[in-house]
Amino acid sequence: MSQGSTLWGGRFEEPPDEALWRFTVDTADRRLLLDDLRGSLAHVRMLGAVGLLSADEVARLLDGLTDLQGEAERGDFGILPGDEDVHSAVERRLGERIGPLAGKLHTGRSRNDQVCLDLRLYLRRAADRRVLGLRRLAAVLADQAEAAGDVLVPALTHLQPAQAVPLGQHLLAHAWMLLRDVERFREARARIDVSPLGAGAAGGSGLPLDPRRVAEDLGMAAIFDNSMDAVAARDFVSEYAFCCAQAMVHLSRLGEELVLWASEPFGWASYADRYTTGSSALPQKKNPDIAELARGKAASTIGDLCGLLALQKGLPLTYNRDLQEDKAAVFRADDALAGALDALSGMVASARFHPPAVSPWVTALDLAEVLVMRGLPFREAHGVVGALVTRLVGQGRSPADLQPAELEAAHPLFEGADLALAEPAGSVARRRTPGGGSMDSVRAQLGALRERLEATRS
Repeated sequence: MSQGSTLWGGRFEEPPDEALWRFTVDTADRRLLLDDLRGSLAHVRMLGAVGLLSADEVARLLDGLTDLQGEAERGDFGILPGDEDVHSAVERRLGERIGPLAGKLHTGRSRNDQVCLDLRLYLRRAADRRVLGLRRLAAVLADQAEAAGDVLVPALTHLQPAQAVPLGQHLLAHAWMLLRDVERFREARARIDVSPLGAGAAGGSGLPLDPRRVAEDLGMAAIFDNSMDAVAARDFVSEYAFCCAQAMVHLSRLGEELVLWASEPFGWASYADRYTTGSSALPQKKNPDIAELARGKAASTIGDLCGLLALQKGLPLTYNRDLQEDKAAVFRADDALAGALDALSGMVASARFHPPAVSPWVTALDLAEVLVMRGLPFREAHGVVGALVTRLVGQGRSPADLQPAELEAAHPLFEGADLALAEPAGSVARRRTPGGGSMDSVRAQLGALRERLEATRS
């Protein structure tokens, strides 16, 4: 490769060694091509506005960059093996189109502030797309919750039946988690939306640049406050990766339940064939691989977040080549989330729910609470019902087998009519807590969730 393939060859008397090239060149930044071109167009317009380029130079540069933009959008932009990065590829290709004037594109700019701008532009767009994906899956869960009607399931603690709840309550719990992920991405986007262009290599420029003009041209909300921070900081990258990792953790928890619900011991749900896979050896198998891979990719995304944090922890200011590694990690995290949201949305939308009848054991708390309502301290009520449960278990019976006399014998405050408490649907109907597991609460949550999702459209 030639020394001219780099943006820094003037200082050197021999070309890069092949080993150096193989080790230092990273292709991850290729996906920043459109962002690099967009930033370059804004930069050229600013250079013309401040008098560093003539009107004719601006016109020729803009025409050339616009042509390259078209190539990139069509997938015709060729990045060559000798291009060190996306920035050098753009300048090389621009030179092929308009000649030596392409060398003026880098006026007042360093790759240090340029790559920060490209990455911020990319992540700003990516954040908007992830918000759409999260909203879509949350809406699918809301639709399934509404369709579930009065179907009941046991809420589990320690994976053991705890209380009866509407299936919709369970599905909406996941939807509320995703709504918080939407809010996290929107908040992170505001911190990403800061233009670093004008910070230069580290200390700014002696040229009469106008960073605010570039930011306004790109529709960015703010410009940097400190040039060294602008080129050295990658907290916006790790914050974005955290948003991805937290969302993937939520998808992993949903995925775990989708796997459990489809298992024979649960039997709560089944999914369309198009969202499941088979076994190469076992003809009867129908596997929820999407949900399993969501769990697996969550682990990888957590690893990418940890890597990004470790990457930054010992770096002196300002830019160091270590930071080249940020792009591959954040792109992997973003890709994992994008794919998981798309696949899980389809899988959940295809789900058919058919949980078995809820065991009356989940009404034990209701029996304790009626004693509390009649004045017994909860700790004593807990002990009374616990002893009753122990006796029934020892006899191989359930609360549904209780007789009025047995219940009255368990404690003087019990009445024979309290046997009606040992019925899951009645337990759900008696709930009073806002946001709790009652049908009224589920209906209220559906309205509130959809209203909040609508508010995040902008």
